[in-house]
Amino acid sequence: MAKPLEVQFTEQIEQLKLGAGATFHGEGILAITKGLLQAGVAYVGGYQGAPVSHLLDVLVQARPLMQTLGVHVEACSNEASAAAMLGASIHYPLRGCVTWKSIVGTNVAADALSNLSSPGVTGGALIVVGEDYGEGASVIQERTHAYALKSTIALFDPRPDLGNMVRLVGEAFALSEASNMPAMMELRIRACHVRGSFTTADNVAPKLSTRQLIDEPARFDYMRLAHPPVTFRHEKLKIEARLPAAQRYIVEHGLNEVFGAEAPAHGDIGLIVQGGVYPALVRALQELGLTDGEGRPALPVLCLNVTYPLAPSQLSDFCARKRAVLVVEEGSPEYIEKDVVQALRRLDVQTPVHGKDVLPAAGEYTVEALARGLVGFFAQRLPQLDLAPARAWLAGIDAARTEVAKALGPLPARPPGFCIGCPERPVFSALKLAQQQVGPVHVAADIGCHAFATFEPFSSGHSILGYGMSLASRAGVSPMMQRRSIAVMGDGGFWHNGLLTGVQAALFNGDDAVLLIMKNGYTSATGTQDILNTPDDEVKAAAAASGSLHQSLAHKNRTIEDTLNGMGVQWLRVVNTYEVDHMRRTLEEALTTPFAGLKVIIAEGECQLERQRRIKPWIAGLLKRGERVVRVRYGVDEDVCTGDHACIRLSGCPTLTLKDNPDPLRVDPVATVIEGCVGCGLCGENAHAATLCPSFYRAEVIQNPRWHERLAAWLRERVTGVLRPA
Repeated sequence: MAKPLEVQFTEQIEQLKLGAGATFHGEGILAITKGLLQAGVAYVGGYQGAPVSHLLDVLVQARPLMQTLGVHVEACSNEASAAAMLGASIHYPLRGCVTWKSIVGTNVAADALSNLSSPGVTGGALIVVGEDYGEGASVIQERTHAYALKSTIALFDPRPDLGNMVRLVGEAFALSEASNMPAMMELRIRACHVRGSFTTADNVAPKLSTRQLIDEPARFDYMRLAHPPVTFRHEKLKIEARLPAAQRYIVEHGLNEVFGAEAPAHGDIGLIVQGGVYPALVRALQELGLTDGEGRPALPVLCLNVTYPLAPSQLSDFCARKRAVLVVEEGSPEYIEKDVVQALRRLDVQTPVHGKDVLPAAGEYTVEALARGLVGFFAQRLPQLDLAPARAWLAGIDAARTEVAKALGPLPARPPGFCIGCPERPVFSALKLAQQQVGPVHVAADIGCHAFATFEPFSSGHSILGYGMSLASRAGVSPMMQRRSIAVMGDGGFWHNGLLTGVQAALFNGDDAVLLIMKNGYTSATGTQDILNTPDDEVKAAAAASGSLHQSLAHKNRTIEDTLNGMGVQWLRVVNTYEVDHMRRTLEEALTTPFAGLKVIIAEGECQLERQRRIKPWIAGLLKRGERVVRVRYGVDEDVCTGDHACIRLSGCPTLTLKDNPDPLRVDPVATVIEGCVGCGLCGENAHAATLCPSFYRAEVIQNPRWHERLAAWLRERVTGVLRPA
């Protein structure tokens, strides 16, 4: 069931129920989700991550609808387990879809993908990948295309129009079944979040499902196993049967689109573009005066909704009799450009092909980047075209950028940081203090919210090598270090990969290692999805009913502790993250203890975002009923503050900042706590742990106070009023 205290997708779920002829309004990723149901998907799995998190989040909360259709939905422990789910489509006519985030997820899933693509599939198998590439990316700058090439997986890159994207979901399943190849659909950030509408069709209940069970298992067929010697036969099938079948399907069903083919003025020049880049290309062409009033290109454009495999006959038909074509392919290496050249030359089509010689070799293809490349291309191939307006537009952008930079001057660095009240910030304050005693240590960082500690003021983390990989990544360096190293890992990373790649390996090898696990109760960096150690609904409801505003829920689930004990971890400490001095002493102990095995510190404190989602509705309800509510706030006594600002350097909390000193005889600004403080108490804890100035105070803000509290406040104000100077 959907959890009542989490983010709700009620409106989105209603959109999934729409039938034939209705109009869907929403985001691209939710349109894809609706497309899966219309295509008769039988099972869906995946591992959440931006920008495709909503696909699985919504389906998990839509379990009643999924049960009605007979669709199985599973939240997987990592991308490898998600890819392995598609094994259901090897023998059975089941359409299955799994999803994950970009190249980092595909890397984790690579083993299963290879073993899936070798025997091929009977039912349609679709992988929806959030192609997190470019300026808004949160991962390494690589593309999924290489995996499609090496494993012979069809790769869709849909033009980001909702109707087109939904159409291609069904076509991807059909192509997969026609060619026995798995299919991938890469969705850029903008494609996932583009808003629009399309006319819906009825959801299709799969013929075999959780409601229509399979009578008997498939007959044993050794040829369907990714196992020698049949893998040699699989390789021949990929080349001789599957690729040609996919290419025929692409052409016969018009999966790729041609725009502007009727343009007579510039019909001898062509553009070939990835579907996901098409809108930016059209916008750039507008600036060059090469579109009509409705955005139709004034020259032929082949829009590749399927970027692998390419159909040589289609490329030949498009490029023949043209003086030149330009391949618009985002990122490097230029896989598509090379495939186009190879296909044309093998068919003896000698049309010149341009690409990375005029366009940027790397980086996101924004409208400006494309316009600069198009100007260079057209200057060579359409010299009669008046490019002066486009050059003036680009020069204006450069001039405006220069003027803004000159007007603003050098801007202060504003690095990303933890949320206000994040339970992980105090841990790195404690680590900073601990290193003052034991000396600097090598810190192996990890994927997750705690990676924000690599920014100032903590600057903590020497490497990030994969989700849950921190303990494994210190294995090579820690034996060479004079002091012990520390590996930092979130509870999400622990379950994703860290348990096996890190903990198991360290115990097996008897490593003298220190592991710091951030136990906040959720996979927070991907959208606070539930994991094995998330407190259940009953615990959350009991906490709300008890009236405990500041109670952490992390300690209500001891799955991580029990797992570590069961594996044989002998040195284990559990510390509340907000107890900075306690955490400092525990870190010092771990770094200096004579015990030479794996030492694990579990830093527990509930994710602040989830805590606020939990308590804010409860507080609002109390206030609405006129009941008493106490809220903790922290502040700085500006008369005591020395202006040293060590508290800020040790905390980095956005609500702990500076203001002008009210004393005209003191020039240094003083620290102050601004609105937004959630009362976590870190500032005071840091002052105590680091023996800083005693300028912090704790205050309780009482709403709907009782009569005696009002009287006490009135008396207090009278007394202090008399004592205050006039």
